[in-house]
Amino acid sequence: MIADCHNDLLLHVLYQRERGHPDPFGEFWLPQLRAGGVVCQVLPICTQEQFVGEAALRRCLLMIAEAYRFAEQHRDEVVVVHSAAELSDALAGGRIALLLALEGAEPIGHTLGIVEVLYRAGIRMASLTWNRRTQLADGAAEHRTGGGLTTLGIDAVARMQDLGMIVDVSHLSETGFWHVHEVAIMPYLASHSSCHALRAHPRNLTDDQILAVADRGGVVAINAFGPFLADSPTIGHFVDHVEHAVGLVGAGHVALGPDFFQDIAERTDPITTGLLTGHSPGVPGLSRPADLAGIEHLLGERLGTEQASLVASGTLLRFLLDNL
Repeated sequence: MIADCHNDLLLHVLYQRERGHPDPFGEFWLPQLRAGGVVCQVLPICTQEQFVGEAALRRCLLMIAEAYRFAEQHRDEVVVVHSAAELSDALAGGRIALLLALEGAEPIGHTLGIVEVLYRAGIRMASLTWNRRTQLADGAAEHRTGGGLTTLGIDAVARMQDLGMIVDVSHLSETGFWHVHEVAIMPYLASHSSCHALRAHPRNLTDDQILAVADRGGVVAINAFGPFLADSPTIGHFVDHVEHAVGLVGAGHVALGPDFFQDIAERTDPITTGLLTGHSPGVPGLSRPADLAGIEHLLGERLGTEQASLVASGTLLRFLLDNL
């Protein structure tokens, strides 16, 4: 079984549906998820450049509606879950559990009440930034400012945790990460981050950050986005990052957040592709959900069967069952 903490497929599905394709989820993504053995899929909602500003909330709501639409269309195969009980039911019934998340706080803007609106709409996980600055915090691309959370950002973390919305620290600036660590009272996670010790990229977490996440009972889901792994990334490099994190904090705090983007970039508009900043996102043999079919075996060769099973699905599922 595979539990995937980050797949931006909603960007592709909505884009294609707006252009007349009746069922891009069923035609492409559902077979991919099934082939990869995915039993739980976190679906982030990311704000593309052309929607930053007041259009961000509108776009976010459309993506939420799209997730419910295809979940209803394929209700025998998938279900949007909102609680630990619903997640357990989905797993027991053989349906893929879909968990809605917010990647970046652009839809929230400066109105804290939107956090509750989005929670009621089904969002159960949220990060404060993508790479850019929001009104809550600075992203990883804004590290030169030294910015942490704004006062509104501190209040947003408290509100999220009061509601039961899981706080995600991926994409935060390093200062912002430590600010969340200071103010958060509940476990938090990094939905798609790799190891700075192996690849000195601002999107990767340092060993101290990984240890801090685990110390709070959280999870680091390792990213398979090529530029975060190595100059010429391979599956072996991805497993290196997993092994490094497990060596630091144990498999009980490490999961998978592959961030597959190659198919999304190829099937959507140039602005979305521009989010890649000139990089090829794929790792040969690990660029789409179907490729996850063999990953537990590869992890087992390095970590042993028990730890590989935890990383593949057990750790993330336990975290979600404990915190939803």
